[in-house]
Amino acid sequence: MDDFLGIYLKDQLAMGVLWRELARRAQRNNRGTELGRVLAGVAIGIAEDVGTFRSIMRRVGVRTDPVKTGAAVFAERVGRLKRNGRLTSYSPLSRFEELEFLAMGIDGKKQLWTTLRDQAGLKDRLPDVDFDHLIERAARQRADLEPFRARAGAEAFLAAPSG
Repeated sequence: MDDFLGIYLKDQLAMGVLWRELARRAQRNNRGTELGRVLAGVAIGIAEDVGTFRSIMRRVGVRTDPVKTGAAVFAERVGRLKRNGRLTSYSPLSRFEELEFLAMGIDGKKQLWTTLRDQAGLKDRLPDVDFDHLIERAARQRADLEPFRARAGAEAFLAAPSG
């Protein structure tokens, strides 16, 4: 069982690192705006979650996999190269996709904390980790992003030229 938990934790850490990098990029792309301020808070929260997650891994005796986390950083950077409807600039589609992917990651993080607490039994093994707080923080992050995600989708798709 601990082998499965170790694999799961390593995979989830890689995803957390990817979401952290995406949040930081989205924040930079929206600097100086209300969305940028919200994204700054989300990026800090995700970075803190990654730190908490690394601590949990250490405490249950699972080493990080630098290849997996490095691949996650690489994948986030490669994702920047995809078409966004504009050749050299940030587009409404770029903003929407960043927010959409972040929303998916935050929803996944809520599920991760729930899984660790309930299915993996870490609530009993690590009673000082406040999984409920982590789940609530993810819910707040998701709620903070939602109006911006919805608006970005409308801007990307309702204002997009046909063709």
